[in-house]
Amino acid sequence: MKEHKPKKLPKVGLVMKSLEAEFFKAMKKGAESYVAERADLELISVGTSSQTEIDLQITLIEQLIAQKVDAIVVIPIDSKALVPVVVKAIKQGIYMINIDIMLDQELLKKEGVELGFVGPDNEIGARMVADVLANETGSNSDVVIIEGVPAAMNAIQRKNGFLQSIEENGLNLLASKTANWETDQARQVMLEMLDLHPSIQGVLCSNDAMALGAIEVLKEKRLEGKIKVVGFDNDNYSRELLDKGYLLATIDAFGSQMAANGIDYAMRALNGERISGWIKTRMELVQ
Repeated sequence: MKEHKPKKLPKVGLVMKSLEAEFFKAMKKGAESYVAERADLELISVGTSSQTEIDLQITLIEQLIAQKVDAIVVIPIDSKALVPVVVKAIKQGIYMINIDIMLDQELLKKEGVELGFVGPDNEIGARMVADVLANETGSNSDVVIIEGVPAAMNAIQRKNGFLQSIEENGLNLLASKTANWETDQARQVMLEMLDLHPSIQGVLCSNDAMALGAIEVLKEKRLEGKIKVVGFDNDNYSRELLDKGYLLATIDAFGSQMAANGIDYAMRALNGERISGWIKTRMELVQ
């Protein structure tokens, strides 16, 4: 009697960043739960410790290429620096799905590569949350922006959304500086901004981790609630900050579902479906 060999499951790599951050912890958990439920693939989830380890993220993709995975779902730290290794993977027959942070479309085009992107419209989301702050502080109020990693497309899009709202609502932008998505860096940036601009009435943070850092400083200065803060991501601690009035609003980009969506589209690609263009995921204003 011929021995029956079990069907080999496709291997899908999930390359994340900053696995210490609440947003990506939730994403990893959501991805693993989704894969366990469908039980038709092997997931290899990897990531960096911080939001700035570009070389490590490139190395992680190189390792997945060497492991001969069938598909990779990637959230790039740097929208330009990750393009060459993504193109390398594609040329070796690996299906790539880009989620959350869009890779540089012009560089991909130059390489003759068309890649499906699964993620939110960060510009619209940032404008939504900035409008809440503008409505609270009023026209001519003085505001600052704490930005994400400058080379990340979502950081660029969120800043653009903030700037559109600032212009449309007649706010005064005093300063804009990066804290690289990190809470500790945001603390330092907030301290510097308060020293230079004591008239600040509102703080637009490109993620909740940086909003947390800004709020910690405001609490130390006994300015919590007086200077309004908005964020982005709806991390698990954000509800408490909202309830206490420390955080005015945030945007839920449903990160735990985004990786699951990316994995789903990777499996569709493996089954012969052509995945291209921007597949927009949902966002929700949280107050």
